[in-house]
Amino acid sequence: MSADLAPYLPAIREIAALLNNARRVLFITGAGISADSGLPTYRGLGGLYENDLTDEGMPIEEALSGEMLRRRPEIPWKYIAAIEQSCRSVGPNPAHRIIAAWEKELPYVMTLTQNIDGLHYAAGSRNVIEIHGNVHRLYCEYCGFRETVDSLAGRELPPVCPQCGKFIRPEVTLFGEMLPVDELNRYQEALAAGFDLVFSIGTTSVFPYIAQPVILAIHRNMPSVEINPGRTHLSDHVAYQLPLGAAAALTAIDEALRA
Repeated sequence: MSADLAPYLPAIREIAALLNNARRVLFITGAGISADSGLPTYRGLGGLYENDLTDEGMPIEEALSGEMLRRRPEIPWKYIAAIEQSCRSVGPNPAHRIIAAWEKELPYVMTLTQNIDGLHYAAGSRNVIEIHGNVHRLYCEYCGFRETVDSLAGRELPPVCPQCGKFIRPEVTLFGEMLPVDELNRYQEALAAGFDLVFSIGTTSVFPYIAQPVILAIHRNMPSVEINPGRTHLSDHVAYQLPLGAAAALTAIDEALRA
């Protein structure tokens, strides 16, 4: 085990023991879990848009908004295509693969991800709620045409629907848009059933629906784990806070679990 992990070894062993005895485990993941795959985060330490505006001189929240998609679709599609290109060049890292392995081995594992990169599915996870969608799925709001793409390379942007000629959009939740109803219902049903161990991994937890399971665990005195190199508003309240990268932390927990 790396010397950098030595100070956290007691906590890692305790988390592994909790994981070993857990019946229902929830992993909440953000951009930080994909950072070890080479994808930049958008907020937090080293965030792509932590300090700078986009090329158009606007915050990324405005450029990637539903309103902008309606008014000037070429702007959000410019950044969606850049995200897709980044996702296309990387694969799952050990953190994604460990969660996928635990899903097969533990009684019940659900992953709630904010990421639109599809890397949890690529790693083998199946009980995944992609609450913000998936950049590889496209659809037409006018005629219902849908397609899944491995690459947007060479595509006209914004893409045109082959059935009706209107612009199609990515199946992602842009800023200012409602969350997908089906995924939200699955999430609420799982939350109502309860979890006895909750992980928050690589997310700043700024959205209330992302922080909610951790806050519920804290209020119910259920164990909660935050894995994040930076601190969030939850860091002082969770049972365990590991200021580590996702791959390093989950690899250490997995090794302790199997020991």
